Amino acid sequence: MAGGLSVSAPSGVEFEAKITPIVIISCIMAATGGLMFGYDVGISGGVTSMDDFLGKFFPTVLRKKNEDKDSNYCKYDNHGLQLFTSSLYLAGLTATFFASYTTRRLGRRLTMLIAGVFFLVGVVFNGAAQDLAMLLVGRILLGCGVGFANQAVPLFLSEIAPTRIRGGLNILFQLNVTIGILFANLVNYGTAKIHPWGWRLSLSLAGIPALLLTLGALFVTDTPNSLIERGRLEEGKAVLKKIRGTDNVEPEFNEIVEASRIAQEVKHPFRNLLQRRNRPQLVIAVLLQIFQQFTGINAIMFYAPVLFNTLGFKNDASLYSAVITGAVNVLSTLVSVYSVDRVGRRMLLLEAGVQMFLSQVAVAVVLGIKVTDHSDNLGHGWAIMVVVMVCTFVSSFAWSWGPLGWLIPSETFPLETRSAGQSVTVCVNLLFTFVIAQAFLSMLCHLKYAIFAFFSAWVVVMSLFVLFFLPETKNVPIEEMTERVWKQHWFWKRYMDGDNHHIVDGKITANNGASV
Repeated sequence: MAGGLSVSAPSGVEFEAKITPIVIISCIMAATGGLMFGYDVGISGGVTSMDDFLGKFFPTVLRKKNEDKDSNYCKYDNHGLQLFTSSLYLAGLTATFFASYTTRRLGRRLTMLIAGVFFLVGVVFNGAAQDLAMLLVGRILLGCGVGFANQAVPLFLSEIAPTRIRGGLNILFQLNVTIGILFANLVNYGTAKIHPWGWRLSLSLAGIPALLLTLGALFVTDTPNSLIERGRLEEGKAVLKKIRGTDNVEPEFNEIVEASRIAQEVKHPFRNLLQRRNRPQLVIAVLLQIFQQFTGINAIMFYAPVLFNTLGFKNDASLYSAVITGAVNVLSTLVSVYSVDRVGRRMLLLEAGVQMFLSQVAVAVVLGIKVTDHSDNLGHGWAIMVVVMVCTFVSSFAWSWGPLGWLIPSETFPLETRSAGQSVTVCVNLLFTFVIAQAFLSMLCHLKYAIFAFFSAWVVVMSLFVLFFLPETKNVPIEEMTERVWKQHWFWKRYMDGDNHHIVDGKITANNGASV
């Protein structure tokens, strides 16, 4: 089998490879970057619903929460509170530009190590925060870690995994994101009862996944593709033998060397991304990130306790409900790990579109009828229905748009634009994550229950895009995407120009290296 970013033999016969313990261990260690990301996503919502935290950093929000003069939907509408959550993603967006350089020049492993160090320092600032400035510095450092981890980890996983389990192993990153969110929800449930410093414990425990990622990055080996790309050919071949579990790696090694040689000719990878033949991958990568955020998932995951509080759940009940949605998230991501390389990417996305649409419309209808500005007479039965519908939504996202939003871009870009493509993917994702995180509580205040109708309309749009424009990529070796996927697609084939050449900085080069 070909490695994630290496190739199959030209005849279509797959290269020899075993699923070796080193591949599994390396992927699990690398995917702890997802654990850290998930913990950061999940912890902020629970902490911002704690009175001790609000009293120290956001006393005006605490007053609004307790006075009940404002609309139920507007209790938490505060730009500073939203900035606490969203600053992480803005910092991640900025860090991605630097992470693209380190991923290419220093390797995937070292970039993951840098991410781990940023995470550890950020955790110290957050746990020891004495004022809002210190709190935001900690979140910004965590954001830098997210930028570096999200750049390096999906590439690392795609490059080290054999083709037939590439999807499943890559989704380990997303699985760890969901485990991180669940862990954060459980921690918040426990620390909410510890006064007045429970929130400090919540923020400090992020040090556990941060330490796991840092130690993991110290012990894993870099990918053969990264080593060869940096001119360390013999080391790359030795690593390839080790991760493939065979000495018969010459054909695959030669293909990686050739792909690397073509990639080296690219002096301006971002400019190359804009060339006509790379447009399908770029458009799909960008739209998948935008669509992923406009499902509304991060609004629910960031602010689950706040959201349930808004709907009239008491503090314990709101955190308890957030734990339930977190558990559903983890279990449903396991469905994706099992099925993504069996039923394919498109089927999961389309099925989930129907499920997400119906569940969000149901929540909007219930809230429209039962939760007004100044009364939240949901009642026990309706409250359970809301949690069930939110869980239905979360589960469908977790086996579709969550993991596949990262997997599909990481496996569709050719090597010469792969690092730049991953950088654009992460940037767009973090930009729209920031937008949603910064705007959600204000949107909830102004749109009220219609916020769910807003997101469900987007689900319709993205499902139509998948139906007509997203090709199936399961079980296709990455370097064969052009021939087997893009040139066969009814719409995207027009961008391939019907040739078999690599276009490098304006020069057309045949696959044998000769200029045309």
